[in-house]
Amino acid sequence: MKKRVIDMLMITAGSFIFALAVNLFVIPNEFGEGGVTGITIILFYLFKWSPGLVNLMINAFLLIIGYKFLNKTTTIYTIIAVALNSLFLHLTEHWRILSDEIMVNAIFGGVFAGVGIGLILRVGGTTAGTTILARITHKYLGWSISYGLLFFDMIVAFSSYFIIGAEKLMLTIIMLYIGTKVMEFIIEGFNPKKAVTIISKEPDQIAQQVNVLMDRGVTVLSGHGYYTKTQKDILYIVISKQEVIKLKKIVKAVDVNAFIAIHDVRDVFGEGFLDISKT
Repeated sequence: MKKRVIDMLMITAGSFIFALAVNLFVIPNEFGEGGVTGITIILFYLFKWSPGLVNLMINAFLLIIGYKFLNKTTTIYTIIAVALNSLFLHLTEHWRILSDEIMVNAIFGGVFAGVGIGLILRVGGTTAGTTILARITHKYLGWSISYGLLFFDMIVAFSSYFIIGAEKLMLTIIMLYIGTKVMEFIIEGFNPKKAVTIISKEPDQIAQQVNVLMDRGVTVLSGHGYYTKTQKDILYIVISKQEVIKLKKIVKAVDVNAFIAIHDVRDVFGEGFLDISKT
């Protein structure tokens, strides 16, 4: 129950912040946007149609088509997010902020949009529209959701060229890129982890150094080379981003020819990291 309440607060905050991005920074400076929001903004520039109402209508239609790609919880969260986003777009429609610095507006437009969508995605919701397409590419093509969103957003943004012009389009691209990086940061967490796989001729020595110098646990997996069939111990270690350089130095000092693969990790639970019972 507590998690549901927190999720609802996150979705509400995310929807409100995203609405502010549109009404405080995008529309007043005649920027474009990506996805369904970008389409609603184009229609606003052309016909002065309410972005909130158009956003609700288009997203409702896309949600009916794409709901099968979302689980039950995500579908419910998405319906709530779309409704709140449309409501806040309407309520803040006439809000403005006094700033003539167009680059500053583009930067903050990206930050607000990234934080808003990131909060919604982090708790398992979506903003429908291109987010559904991004989830499909994530499922079948392995794309990250943030870059899937950027891809589809760019398609819509480029279509606004004939309305907003080249300069505003370039600023829109900057804004979308900033939004993507901020969104990725929000989704991945404030302290991203790295999972490291190490294949070396000296696995015991490396594991010992990691235990002693870094105070990190090491998991040893059994493997073998495909052609040589030689048995090898494979080390698997999860560390913080700041510890990567230290680990590289340890491995280099022991075995300069070691194979190291470093992977991004979104969430890590267990001893030495987050307590899963509190999430």
